[in-house]
Amino acid sequence: MTYDITLTSKGQLTLPVDIRRALKLNAGDKISVKQEGSDIRLMPKGRAGRFEKYRGIGTPGIGPGGRRALMKYMRELRGWE
Repeated sequence: MTYDITLTSKGQLTLPVDIRRALKLNAGDKISVKQEGSDIRLMPKGRAGRFEKYRGIGTPGIGPGGRRALMKYMRELRGWE
């Protein structure tokens, strides 16, 4: 299938819905663009896990050394050390 897509003055494209569905793309998803000679390939970039945005939220302000000390304390508290 061939699609005619218009490039805006800002260099933006709108992908047809069939392509978005085929690539399983949603608003905000990242796309990797690869040039192979005169051809261009679009590939969806790997998506972060659904909890990725929460990584580290429970330990604000604790540096790597602080985390090690905290883990050591928790192991001692649980009787693992």
